[in-house]
Amino acid sequence: MSKWKGILEKIDDYRWIIPKGHKPGMKVDGLIFATEDMLGDIVEEQAIEQVSNVAFLPGVVKYSMAMPDIHSGYGFPIGGVAAMDVRTGVVSPGGVGFDINCGVRMLRSNLMEDEVKPRIKQLADSLYKNIPSGLGSEGRIRIKGGEIDEVLVHGSRWAVSRGFGRIEDLETTEDHGEMAGAKPDNVSKRAKERGQPQVGTLGSGNHFLEVAVVDRIEDAVAAGVMGIDRIGQVVLMVHCGSRGLGHQVADDYIQEMISAASKYRIQLPDRQLACAPVESNEGQAYLSAMRCAANYAWANRQCISHWVRQSFCDVLGKSEKDAGLELVYDVAHNIAKIEEHMVDGKKVKLCVHRKGATRALPAGHPDVPAKYAGIGQPVFIPGDMGRYSYILVGTQEAMEKSFGSTCHGAGRMKSRAAAKRQIDYREFMKELELKGITVRAGNLRDLAEEASGAYKDVATVVNASAGAGISRIVARTRPLIVIKG
Repeated sequence: MSKWKGILEKIDDYRWIIPKGHKPGMKVDGLIFATEDMLGDIVEEQAIEQVSNVAFLPGVVKYSMAMPDIHSGYGFPIGGVAAMDVRTGVVSPGGVGFDINCGVRMLRSNLMEDEVKPRIKQLADSLYKNIPSGLGSEGRIRIKGGEIDEVLVHGSRWAVSRGFGRIEDLETTEDHGEMAGAKPDNVSKRAKERGQPQVGTLGSGNHFLEVAVVDRIEDAVAAGVMGIDRIGQVVLMVHCGSRGLGHQVADDYIQEMISAASKYRIQLPDRQLACAPVESNEGQAYLSAMRCAANYAWANRQCISHWVRQSFCDVLGKSEKDAGLELVYDVAHNIAKIEEHMVDGKKVKLCVHRKGATRALPAGHPDVPAKYAGIGQPVFIPGDMGRYSYILVGTQEAMEKSFGSTCHGAGRMKSRAAAKRQIDYREFMKELELKGITVRAGNLRDLAEEASGAYKDVATVVNASAGAGISRIVARTRPLIVIKG
């Protein structure tokens, strides 16, 4: 008998319960969104125990949840979602992660694959040159004096005011790229020092810039509203976050929360779940610093998309208007937000942690841009660099089942170290070349960490999310160019 059969109880083909009796101290059940075929890897990876541990936290409501791309993380699993009542619950940096507001933005274009292919090498070179990438990389923007505080408060709006992009980009960015309640005084000097030279940089690891081609459209109406209406149409994705600044904010506040948990006598099954009451001084300080890092990440992606537009226009000899490089949407997948949700028939204010999970709001929701009011919020799910990625929209079922959340990516199957041991990067490069995928990266040896064999097939993750009703598939894309740190 499979190991998971002694732990999980089936609700339906896409939802599985971890009963709160699984571990004494769980306040709610765990809930995993997955197909039966996915459960073996999830259990073996110890992510089940992390879902169970999150269920210990004060004020947790309904379930401790995990999306189909779940794998082990710091404290919370990556793919974890947990909502806490703001009056009785806690906020935990482990429920957001170190890369605060790691997220994805997509730009559509008027260009077709046949127009881009003849200049694919030149375009890849231009993108790699214009967008700094890699561990510790520094950007082209020089921020002086207290200007970093303006970035932390105004996010994408700061970038647009400096000429990096268009004012209409703000309308199709989550929170308009400017999350309210950011207080730079709660961000350490060290965090600001780390962030000052890195605005407009891609970073390393699983961060990327991808030029892709639409190869399947499943919801023509929703795709058309996004400006995606043809097979062979070129789109671009930017996946990155808050760089060293966000990492430092997380590191600083984890230390604070370890003390706070002791101060407030919060019993934790895992020290990595260190937390403080949402309404405490410590909880409010963390949330304001996290919002600063979130705004920094939105400014970062805004600047990168500006240089993407420049590269395309320069290489292809197009004006921005002719190229049609319009922002479809920009959405976070590592963040905690104060939201209202229905719980037991009542509207309750909750602190919703999404760590490796994407907000997926339905049509008509007040936080969905007017442009998408009839279809729901766009969601972008990157796959690995050798296969495909997906465009989804949020659903009403997501509001009822997952606090308006869905998956965020393929999810790792192998650790970085294991991938480098087991995958020959030269063979992977040959595989990409045969598929017509052009890669630019700082260290080709490190590509083994990001090889297809290191990740789940994102189609299985997306199909599980769609099967559960927490998002709807709109289109699929395949890569042409991948830029990695």
